[in-house]
Amino acid sequence: MESHAVYNQTTEPQTKPSRRPFGCTLRHLGGWRLPTKALQSILSLLAVICEEIVEYCIRCGGLYFFEFVSCSAFLLSLLSLCVYCTDVYGTLEEDKVQRV
Repeated sequence: MESHAVYNQTTEPQTKPSRRPFGCTLRHLGGWRLPTKALQSILSLLAVICEEIVEYCIRCGGLYFFEFVSCSAFLLSLLSLCVYCTDVYGTLEEDKVQRV
């Protein structure tokens, strides 16, 4: 029983690692890369909104292609922001992220 008291006195309490809110970090998108990715997301969202404003078209094939490309660009830019700005980057390992 006395040995248990000795261990309690010498053992340091475990501290929890500090967590960032939502796991956000800007470590992987430093310098000009973060504003560029944010601008890419904003512009692709603007393209999706502008495409949705069109109410009437005669030949809509190009418009549908533009809709597909702008929506895909928006979703992929959001995905890349989520991967680079959260803990997912460390979880997936750098070589897998670079390959994708």
